[in-house]
Amino acid sequence: MAMACNSSSGLLTPKPYSIPPKTTPFLGFPLASSSSKPSVLTTPLNRTFQIRCQEKQPVYVPSNQRWMFDESQLKGIDFWNKTWYPKAADFVNTSKPWYIVDATDKILGRLASTIAIYIRGKDLATFTPSCDMGAFVIVVNAEKVAVSGKKRTQKLYRRHSGRPGGMTVETFEQLQKRIPERIVEHAVRGMLPKGRLGRSLFNHLKVYTGPNHPHEAQKPIDLPIRDKRIQKQT
Repeated sequence: MAMACNSSSGLLTPKPYSIPPKTTPFLGFPLASSSSKPSVLTTPLNRTFQIRCQEKQPVYVPSNQRWMFDESQLKGIDFWNKTWYPKAADFVNTSKPWYIVDATDKILGRLASTIAIYIRGKDLATFTPSCDMGAFVIVVNAEKVAVSGKKRTQKLYRRHSGRPGGMTVETFEQLQKRIPERIVEHAVRGMLPKGRLGRSLFNHLKVYTGPNHPHEAQKPIDLPIRDKRIQKQT
């Protein structure tokens, strides 16, 4: 049997196995060396470490997270809450504007979408989906609202009494003669969010037949309408 011999001793000497040096496991972020530790780590543990926030009370940072912050950030900008969120004082009902719109010869769908935008508050730069940021809208002459095409005889409104066989179906023309306010209310309600917020927003809609309304004390202004197609072409 052939064997590899060492030139010095003539014996087979196995090659020594080199053990790799022990490495620190990767934790997802580089660990700072002892020379480059932030000044926060030198703070005694018995000293309270606080970070300024939007709230009146400061936020206490746990001791195992202090390495992420520097003492220069204690009195600096608010880096916890960068996104503005409205407070309760920002959407008080008594400080909201009131709009009024005449529904005479206005297309129902386009009128309802414009009203829903202002009730929802989407025309404001401070619009927040989860808050009631909109205004109040008054609709007068609801019995003179118009529809396009054959909707006057083909558009159906259904309601149910809750009992078996209690379904009642009416056309647009029949409902307009009976309760004209319900047509505008039904169209705007479908364009508002469903749930607690939508039920609260629906109370901002005031629909009346005729040109009179009992909200002169609120000093309503004309509803801004930019879509020229909202007026029925005669």
